[in-house]
Amino acid sequence: NRLKKPVGPPPRAGEELEFREPQLCTLVDSVPTGSQWLHEVKYDGYRALIAVADGKAKVFTRSGLDWTDKFRAIADAVAKLPVKTALIDGEVVAFKDGKPDFSTLKNAISDGGDMTFFAFDLLELDGEDLTALANLARKERLAPLIDGKNARVQYSDHIVGQGEQLFETMCREGCEGVVSKRADAPYRGKRTQAWLKIKCTHRQEFVIVGWTPSAKSRGFAALLLGLNAPDGLVYAGKVGTGFDTATMLDLQEQLAKIERKTPTVTAPRAAVRGAHWVSPRLVAEVAYAETTPDGVLRHSSFLGLREDKKASEVVAETPVALETPEIHIKVSSRDRVIFPESNITKGDLADYYAAVSGIMLPFAANRPISPVRCPQGRAKACFFQKHDAGSFQGEHVHTVAIREKDGSNEDYLYVDDADGLVACVQMGTIEFHGWGSSVATLEQPDRMVFDLDPDEELGFDVVKKAAADLKEHLAELGLVSFAMLSGGKGIHVVVPLTPKAEWPAVKDFADRFARALGEAEPDRFVATMSKAKRKGRIFIDWLRNQRGSTAVLPYVARARPGAPVAAPVSWTELRDIDTAGRWSVRAAAELVARAASRDLAGWGVADQVLPDL
Repeated sequence: NRLKKPVGPPPRAGEELEFREPQLCTLVDSVPTGSQWLHEVKYDGYRALIAVADGKAKVFTRSGLDWTDKFRAIADAVAKLPVKTALIDGEVVAFKDGKPDFSTLKNAISDGGDMTFFAFDLLELDGEDLTALANLARKERLAPLIDGKNARVQYSDHIVGQGEQLFETMCREGCEGVVSKRADAPYRGKRTQAWLKIKCTHRQEFVIVGWTPSAKSRGFAALLLGLNAPDGLVYAGKVGTGFDTATMLDLQEQLAKIERKTPTVTAPRAAVRGAHWVSPRLVAEVAYAETTPDGVLRHSSFLGLREDKKASEVVAETPVALETPEIHIKVSSRDRVIFPESNITKGDLADYYAAVSGIMLPFAANRPISPVRCPQGRAKACFFQKHDAGSFQGEHVHTVAIREKDGSNEDYLYVDDADGLVACVQMGTIEFHGWGSSVATLEQPDRMVFDLDPDEELGFDVVKKAAADLKEHLAELGLVSFAMLSGGKGIHVVVPLTPKAEWPAVKDFADRFARALGEAEPDRFVATMSKAKRKGRIFIDWLRNQRGSTAVLPYVARARPGAPVAAPVSWTELRDIDTAGRWSVRAAAELVARAASRDLAGWGVADQVLPDL
């Protein structure tokens, strides 16, 4: 029962609202930052549009199928909302252990179990088309309609900004991820980058193309999977876990009806030995750990059949990097050369920060920063600006009052979007140095940084070996760490923290850790700043891990010849890199692509606290 997008005037009393094509999300690799985005929980369920008219409700899937009978209790609950007519967008879920669970939802549909509709958008209300309104305005119209008293229909709440924290929380709690939406965007019945989804785990739909027999008594060993590609279906691997007895019996019955003699896909002979092939009609949702270079799943688990999506629509879902945002800051003197050795201008630098804002802001946004400003270029006078001196005007660079040691308050700068970064460049900023805590948890750091600063006579290979050794020492203490090229001479070993311990504890840990290494290997390491003591050794700069101290942030340009940047790298990559200035501001596109690569997946993210020592 597929319906078309409505045309003509809104319905009169007694008429039904028709299905509209839903807005779809684009899968991306990082949470967008800034107050222009609102963030919601990504529910593990079935997308549904519910049309209400004349005291009745009809439930449509995202493809326009009428599933009112499957969701009768939800339809009845939504029909009682205080509206004459409405078209509401949301997700139907069922809970297991307090969390939405797709397998539980499948069982609830079959058995008439409890389900809940989370409403997150309102397209039409009492004859008024709301799709041209801003996202936030539509949600403001939706919220008063749902009082939360009926468990069958709930309002999907959101937060504005702080999306990274929500994402980390969802992943820590074992949820699917978050959906990020432009707060000012209208509703569009298509896939756009105004709605983004960021997943905690790899999962997507696959076409079932066959099955392999089991040597045991159970019906099959694994389902064979495929995806639609330009030249037809391609083999995508198999899934052999996640089935209970009832699910397996049901699948066997459905597979028997669509069995065929000829192979559905071309696949490695060893992988499909003894296969039974089926016509490509069934769609399975599958979770998996990773894919091989040729696109075959590893460590996969069956979640359930997707009856709301056609097999012909199932394609590989690959995360894309966020588009470069529109910048609203006018940069004057764009042609002024600020890196004379490489002829890089102020405009080039502004464009660089705009281009990498999507990968930089997850680490730099909503964090007190101290810029390094070089108004006449990096070869002339530069200065480190710790506090706001009133020189940053406008709405895109913000301040937070922080109490100093003497009891006075000083304003520190912070930014939360690409416009903020570019506004700083407009005022002569080249570098951004950030606190180890966010403005939301100023007294609880969310990272430690050990800056390996080598004596000038030491080669970069020595620094790489030292960084790798620090990684191992931290791992022995139960801490995951990540490597970042400083863009200068050294390497930063970055240790993410869940913001629980306060500054004195973090400072004490960093101090004792660095000093212990210096005492264990005095020929290699020193934990004091003295230049004389650093001769032939590496200074483990732990001093950045104290309140008010800063460290250069990921993807920040350095005020050095050639405009190098601080760049995250994997520990494996680090072995083959021969300089801390491997990338420059000319490499924005490469850096953005790298951030979405498998090598940097999860870089800088870990749910961990300081060990008790």
